[in-house]
Order: sequence, then structure tokens, then C-alpha cells
Amino acid sequence: MPMVMYMSEWPDGGMWVKFERAKQKEAMAALERLYKKALPNSVYEYNFLDELNARQYLQEQRWQQVISIATTLSFIICCLGLFGLAHLSTNQRIKEIGIRKVLGASVSQIVALLSGDFLKLVMVAFIIAAPIAWMVMNRWLEDFAYRISISWWIFIAAGALALIVALATISFQTIKAAIANPVKSLRTE
Repeated sequence: MPMVMYMSEWPDGGMWVKFERAKQKEAMAALERLYKKALPNSVYEYNFLDELNARQYLQEQRWQQVISIATTLSFIICCLGLFGLAHLSTNQRIKEIGIRKVLGASVSQIVALLSGDFLKLVMVAFIIAAPIAWMVMNRWLEDFAYRISISWWIFIAAGALALIVALATISFQTIKAAIANPVKSLRTE
């Protein structure tokens, strides 16, 4: 059955009309005829509900784009910084790595030694950032009509992803230092 709902929130009035999408042209023409017949001196204006809903979330979509770009840039900058830090750390410890290799350390042990320091820093950063992110996300989600709660597994997945990205970033430098010939690093004396 056709149904019309009047919304009292609009000061100039308005109607909501539901019709089949397949008969949209005919319905719009009939509505315009009826409107012009009932209110001949008024301006006929219409909006679709899905467009009104889309306009309400337009600002959220813009923020999503801004945050996505900022996240990508910060991700790249962090990875470059971590790569540079790994390069500096391995160059400072090149003699230690050479001595460990001469004494029988395997490549995996050296990689674990060098990577462990960085992964500990990533874990500390995650432990600090996770509660702050939870509070900010909860406050942001309170503004929506249909609210969801944030699950704990999302933070665990984010922490695991951060560890994997950090490990992938520093792995090139640590593996390069671990497979280097110890004679070259110890010969400088």
C-alpha cells in the first residue's frame, strides 16, 4: 500500500513517498502533477532518501580520504625511518656480528638478535597506542545512529600487522649483515 509520512522537523514541510524503482518516471510525473494541482504557486522540489543519507555521510567520506592519505604517508615515513635505524644499528654492530659469526652463530641467530631489539620497540609502541586508539574510536563511534563496538581482536590484528611490517622492513638489513663475510668486518683493525 502507498504510504506518506509527514516530518515535523522541517519548518517548510515535506513528504516521503515510497514507490517501485521500476516505475520511477511514472511515479515522479504523477507526484509532480498532484503537487502542482494542490499547490500551483509553490516550487516543486524533490530528493531521494538514499541521496539524503549519502549527503549526511559526505563529511565522513571526506575524512576517510584525508585519513587514508595521511596513514599511507606516515606508514611510508615510518618504514623508511625504521629501515634507516636498522641500517645504522647493523653498521654500529658490524664487528659484534663478525665475532659472533666466527664463534659459530648461525644466520638465524644473528637475525633474531638484531630483529629482537626492533620488535621490542614496536611492541612497546603498540602497548602505548592501543588504549589511546580504543578511546578515540569509541568516542568517534558514539556520534553514529547505528553504533558498533570495537572488538579486541581488531587491536590484536593491528599489532600483529605492525610486527610483520617492522620485521619485513628490517629483514633486508639484518639478513644482509648476518650473511656478510666476518673477515671483511674484522679486518678494519
